[in-house]
Amino acid sequence: MNRLTHKLEKLNKKNKKALVAYLVAGDPDMESTLEIMHMFVESGVDIIEVGVPFTDPIAEGPIIQRAHDRAIKEKVSLEDIFELIIKFRSKDEETPIVLMGYLNSFIFHKNLIEKNQNNSVDSVLIVDIPGELNIADYGVKNENINTISLISPTTKNERVKSIANNSTGFIYYVTLRGVTGSSNLDVAEIKKNIKEIKKYAKVPILAGFGIKSPEDAKILSNCADGIIIGSSIVKMIEEGSSTKEFDKIGSYLADIKKAIS
Repeated sequence: MNRLTHKLEKLNKKNKKALVAYLVAGDPDMESTLEIMHMFVESGVDIIEVGVPFTDPIAEGPIIQRAHDRAIKEKVSLEDIFELIIKFRSKDEETPIVLMGYLNSFIFHKNLIEKNQNNSVDSVLIVDIPGELNIADYGVKNENINTISLISPTTKNERVKSIANNSTGFIYYVTLRGVTGSSNLDVAEIKKNIKEIKKYAKVPILAGFGIKSPEDAKILSNCADGIIIGSSIVKMIEEGSSTKEFDKIGSYLADIKKAIS
């Protein structure tokens, strides 16, 4: 059992909700990324989602697109990210890590995923593949790495069952139509859709996109098994990038964790 599966099962047994925090590796630099990852854990984050920089991140809104641009200027590669995670593992062997990115990045560095040195990475979330498929369908094989699938408000009912059956680790329910960083959550629709997905899901369902405040997180944690925070964190990283002061991220995440506990 890998870290992600173990963590989610442990939280479920305690009737607790998972808090997932996202950042883009190398934004604003790799040293800061490592520091922020450890801050995440100290603030109550259960799972870390590490964005793999990409030249055309089509699923992202302007905030996260700018983070990708900054990381690309730092010439961050997937090899660099694995080295970063190995450094993180020297102090933290327990926190699950999900790599979130686009298919080309993983195919180009197929050997890194298949080797997965020291089992450092626990799961991948590939934004631009159909939810019914996983990374092994593209010739990248590692039985110890989960493939997380996305389901959105526009996913047809006949696909929901297939995707729910295929996903390992957890299902990422996209709470909004559009790109990351959007707003205006339709809580009634979210609750209805998650209830439907749970009829077929074999793994927990975590909600992300558009969750900005502790109040948002609390409301959605009543129907989802966990909450994913991305754009709000990345915006704070952007604001603190010149001074390398990121303390407010920790207090923000601590408030989110308290709200869903």
